[in-house]
Amino acid sequence: MIGTIVNTATIIAGSIIGHYAKRGIKERYQKVLFTAMGLSALALGFNAVSNHLPKSEYPVLFIVSLAIGGLMGTVIDIDGRFNRLVGRFSSSNLAQGLSTGILLYCIGALSIVGPVMSALYGDNTYLLTNATLDLVTSAVLATTYGIGMILAAPVLFLWQGSIYMLTIMAGDIIPDALVTEISITGGVLIAASGLGILRIKDCKTMNLLPSLLVPVLFFLLKYLWGII
Repeated sequence: MIGTIVNTATIIAGSIIGHYAKRGIKERYQKVLFTAMGLSALALGFNAVSNHLPKSEYPVLFIVSLAIGGLMGTVIDIDGRFNRLVGRFSSSNLAQGLSTGILLYCIGALSIVGPVMSALYGDNTYLLTNATLDLVTSAVLATTYGIGMILAAPVLFLWQGSIYMLTIMAGDIIPDALVTEISITGGVLIAASGLGILRIKDCKTMNLLPSLLVPVLFFLLKYLWGII
């Protein structure tokens, strides 16, 4: 768990650094960072999709996942509930920042494979690499959205910690094919967040989060019951 603890700590540290650095940054420079964050999210999202889609055994699964997950999220109104919850304590912009940060921190090969490698082999290389990236990302996000971005840290800890514990209990529980499908769907969600940050299109990314569960259910049916 040392890699996950370090990764969580870097998000906390980056959020604090970004929050205090914001005070010395003029508004026009903050806008530049805001734009840079949006473009970066687009680039990371497109990169995840382009890198993993050619490896996919089920290239239409991400489309089905987004459709089913989006419908589920809209019915539950995850985006609205999340915004109202965060709005009680801060501005609505923080909700956008947290949704973007959580996706950037949690959805990616490093953040998924990292806990598996740590649990199976004691290898924290992926997690420490991810921690370095998250330190920079969290600092930049905090210059735009404030100290509230620190709330993404416990989400990352629970996410990676859950993968770590599941791997400890069940061995190599996460097939490479599942990581590929989650990375593709997650890449689309990260790109969608980028569109929101740039104010091009509000995709209500939080409503699309259930999409990440669809590949998991698909592989459970495939590998456990052989239905698919």
